[in-house]
Amino acid sequence: MRDKPQRPLEERVVVAAEAALTEQGYASVIDVLARIGYLAPVHVDEWRRGRFACLEELIFVNPGKISSAIDFFHQWARNRNLKSSETPYLARTIGPPRSLQFTKSGDPDVERLYRTHYVSPELSEKKQEKLHEKLGQAPELVVFDIYKESKCSECETELPKGSFLVMEAGQPLCLECADLGYLVYLPRGDATLTRRARKYSKLSAVVVRFSRARGRYERQGALVEEAALQKAEEECLSDADVRARERERAAVRRIDEDEKVATQLAAKILDLFPRCPPEEARVIAEHAAQRGSGRIGRTAAGRRLEQESVRLAVIASIRHRHTPYDEILMQSADRPWARAKVRDKIEETLHAWGPPELEES
Repeated sequence: MRDKPQRPLEERVVVAAEAALTEQGYASVIDVLARIGYLAPVHVDEWRRGRFACLEELIFVNPGKISSAIDFFHQWARNRNLKSSETPYLARTIGPPRSLQFTKSGDPDVERLYRTHYVSPELSEKKQEKLHEKLGQAPELVVFDIYKESKCSECETELPKGSFLVMEAGQPLCLECADLGYLVYLPRGDATLTRRARKYSKLSAVVVRFSRARGRYERQGALVEEAALQKAEEECLSDADVRARERERAAVRRIDEDEKVATQLAAKILDLFPRCPPEEARVIAEHAAQRGSGRIGRTAAGRRLEQESVRLAVIASIRHRHTPYDEILMQSADRPWARAKVRDKIEETLHAWGPPELEES
């Protein structure tokens, strides 16, 4: 089966920029390059942590395409009359944060193009100020929970799997050499305890581990000062009953919110596919809007009930509930082929559920 021709680069850049602006209130060159597939988010994270000399060496395509994408992005912003904001990018390492470099040449004009963000006109001045402050902050100090053996570059101590290390100037350091050996480890699981312990700790770090299955770093806990942890634990014990009641109330609010999202999504499904059985629309909506699922109903586009997002949710449900797709996939493990095998059945169902005027005369 022949792949669909890729959309022109300018169109892809505009779509990516509009999506970033809508979802987070601003858009940047990095947002666009990541969304069009020129940059991997995990590489951006590592660059922000100071593990690479410049971002340019992590971009997948040739310099000409990068330059074109950047030009299209800034032209899009000018056409939209968006307010520009030059944002510092800082690496968080032991000691003072340092400025990050985007290009190998370090050309000031090109670096400025990368640093320039464009802010949504819908944000108030106060929100724009907070956003600018947030973007200018250095990332958190990160400690890695390693999944393979390493060695400290200073004291040459062997670091077995499961050890903590810090990357500084591209070199691994044990916690003692990184001056973090006096901190204690607080595993994830109690968000309030972690938040309070980090608030009271003059120095803290987030502990991450790379998930090979998901292709990203995931938080495992935090390193904090022991006195700060003790103070946080005492505080958590003193108001445990109050927080338990707040959690109960929050759980009720979440149920109400989820019900509202599912009801609105089901109504939109029936608006687009009026002959879809109402009970079917409800099943699709509840599945797509399940909290924490990452499915279409929980995305920004899904919450805005955009037509294409709703249509994709319906297609996904038909594929799994009304075709032999799952059985075919289990037998072949070839997803594109399995999808092609059930495409006609999906189109047939979409047609049957669509508006009456779509029927052939």
